[in-house]
Amino acid sequence: MTQPKVIHSTEERRPGTVRFPGFCDVHVHLREPGFSYKETIASGTLAAAAGGYTAVCPMPNLNPVPDSPAHMKAEQDLIDRDAVIHVYPYAAITVNEEGKELADLAGLKDSCVAFSDDGHGVQSAQMMREAMRISASLGKIVTAHCEVNELLHGGYIHDGIYAETHGHKGICSESEWKQIERDIELSRETGCAYHVCHISTKESVALISRAKREGVNITCETAPHYLLLDENDLQEEGRFKMNPPLRAREDREALIEGVRDGTIDMIATDHAPHSEEEKSRGLAGSAFGISGIETAFPLLYTFLVKPGVISMEKLLDLIVYNPRKRFGIPLSDGDYCIYDLETERVIDPREFVSKGKATPFAGWKVYGTCLETVVDGRTVYRK
Repeated sequence: MTQPKVIHSTEERRPGTVRFPGFCDVHVHLREPGFSYKETIASGTLAAAAGGYTAVCPMPNLNPVPDSPAHMKAEQDLIDRDAVIHVYPYAAITVNEEGKELADLAGLKDSCVAFSDDGHGVQSAQMMREAMRISASLGKIVTAHCEVNELLHGGYIHDGIYAETHGHKGICSESEWKQIERDIELSRETGCAYHVCHISTKESVALISRAKREGVNITCETAPHYLLLDENDLQEEGRFKMNPPLRAREDREALIEGVRDGTIDMIATDHAPHSEEEKSRGLAGSAFGISGIETAFPLLYTFLVKPGVISMEKLLDLIVYNPRKRFGIPLSDGDYCIYDLETERVIDPREFVSKGKATPFAGWKVYGTCLETVVDGRTVYRK
């Protein structure tokens, strides 16, 4: 367990403040090693603390990719040195996330929370079958970014009305749900615990709901932006570009219903910071990904809890308890955050702790300001 840096402070109490158990995000990008100009372990974990998160799971699309014990050690050494919250890294499914050769899964099992090739769908069914077979024998979860490459056709936003009317190349929904459909059958066949990253389509919700009813060992996540935005909200700016893309209104509505009925087990941020230059090239040219870990709770509280779409208890299941239960991540009494829920504020990315400032929610009015985050009984963030 990472020992957080100590910031000596006293717990602040103000009218309207609420203490929550530390949030847990099973899908973030901390960008180190390899891409420290985008984010670092230090900046990313402090940004997480600024959002009330006391545990995160960083994805393995790094340099070097954690596909061997030696490469994992390079990442873990940085975590041990710089993290201010608990960090549980993923290891890759395949060597260099290229989908051609399995990573050293047995050698990595004790140093990772689960296996994932996030950023890439594993294209070979046989490769994924073998990865699931081995993972099942090791007692590890396979966490999948589901994307069929041959269906992408150079797309970069949803293949819908906005793409058609504005002359953009679209990503069809089938590119996501078709691989989920395949992997459900592989999970059923191998008995592997299977988790689906950032689902965005109504078909994905339906497939996962049916698989759960049929007893498949499957869980899934979506992200705040898929619940609160759709293609009708797109603007010609890189801060609206992520993968998977913002889908149609009916997809967003299906995702909300999936949250409400329990099909969707957790909400992860897919915090994916980039440099300002990488996000300044419009929808076509910008890098995929937005920064989201500092805005997640305020957005979900303001637009789902306050209007009564879901209860606060449900939200805490989605961002505290369900992720920890599925991935075996502990929660101690010394891991918590304190929020001011009564003061309205405007989301201003210039105030982000994260190096990444790109967010489609800039200028939105929200309730919820994290005043303090405590890890292992020590304050690691205070506003």
